[in-house]
Amino acid sequence: RARERRARFVGKNGACNVAHKNIREQGRFLQDVFTTLVDLKWPHTLLIFTMSFLCSWLLFGMVWWLIAFAHGDLDHSTRLQRDPGEGVAGAPAGFVPCVTSIHSFTSAFLFSIEVQVTIGFGGRMVTEECPAAILVLIVQNIVGLVINAIMLGCIFMKTSQAHRRAETLIFSKHAVIALREGKLCFMLRVGDLRKSMIISATIRMQVVKKTASLEGEVVPLNQIDIQMENPVGGNSIFLVSPLIIYHVIDKNSPLYDISPLNLHHHEDLEIIVILEGVVETTGITTQARTSYLADEILWGQRFVPIVAEEDGRYSVDYSKFGNTVKVPTPSCTARQLEEDKSIM
Repeated sequence: RARERRARFVGKNGACNVAHKNIREQGRFLQDVFTTLVDLKWPHTLLIFTMSFLCSWLLFGMVWWLIAFAHGDLDHSTRLQRDPGEGVAGAPAGFVPCVTSIHSFTSAFLFSIEVQVTIGFGGRMVTEECPAAILVLIVQNIVGLVINAIMLGCIFMKTSQAHRRAETLIFSKHAVIALREGKLCFMLRVGDLRKSMIISATIRMQVVKKTASLEGEVVPLNQIDIQMENPVGGNSIFLVSPLIIYHVIDKNSPLYDISPLNLHHHEDLEIIVILEGVVETTGITTQARTSYLADEILWGQRFVPIVAEEDGRYSVDYSKFGNTVKVPTPSCTARQLEEDKSIM
C-alpha cells in the first residue's frame, strides 16, 4: 500500500505551511508594533484603530470635563440653563470659562472629537483663562497626529504589500524532466502577467526532504540549494516574457539517482522555487514562491512554445502556459545515463 504523502512545506500559491506554537517570548511582537499591525488581518486592524480613536476621545473628553469641573465651568453652565436671563454669557460678570459651552461630559466628549479631528463647528473653543487647557489642547493634537500617521502608514503598507504583486507572477502547475543538450534537466516555466517589469529578478530552487546524518541526527526539513541554469545565465532573469528555467541533473544534484520508476516513491521530495525582484512601479521588493512534489513532476515531457511573432511584435499565448508534450527521454537515472556515455 502506498505511503501517505507528507505535508507540503510550501503551497502552490507560495504560502508556507508552518505553524508556530508554544512561543514564550510573546513580548517581542510588541517591540515591533508597526509590523505586528501590518501582519494582522483587516478586521483586527480596523478594530484596533477604531478602539484607539474611541479610547483617545474618551480619555481627553474626561480630561476636558475635569478641567471644566475644577474651574467651575459646569456650575455656571448649569445656572445658565436654569436661569437664561442671567447676563449675556450666563455667568457672573467677569467670569471666563476654560472652554466655552461645556456643561456636561457629553459636551466635553464632543469637544474632544472636534479637537482631535479638527472639525471646528465653532460652538466650543478654548479661552486664555486656563493654561492647563491650552497644554491639553497641544497634547491631544499631537496624540491625534500620531494615531493618524500610524493608521495611514499601516493601511498603505497593507494595501501595497509585496505578496500582492506576486499574485501576477505565475509558475507552471507541473515541472518536467527531459533531455536538454544531451543531459537530463529538471524544468519549469515562470511568467509575469503584468506589463510593468520585475527589476533585478532572481530565481533559486531548493530541495526539501527528510535526511539523516552519519551521526544519526534526523533533519525533518533539510533545505538543499540546487544549481540552476536559465537562458540568460546565472540566477538573474529578464522576465519580459515567460521563461523556462532548468536545472541540469548532474553528480552534484540531489536528483542524480532518481528515475521515472522510483520518482513517485519519493513522497518526502519537494522542490521549492523562489522568485525575487523589485517592483518597477513601487520600488518594493516582492517574492513569489511555489513548490513541486514528486507526483507533480512529469518525466519525459517538454513545455510547448507559447511565444510567437505577430505583426512585428511578440505575442504570448498564456492559454498554453502549462501545456507539455511527450518527448523521447531515457528511463534511467542521470547517474546511469552518464555511465552509459562513459562506456560508449
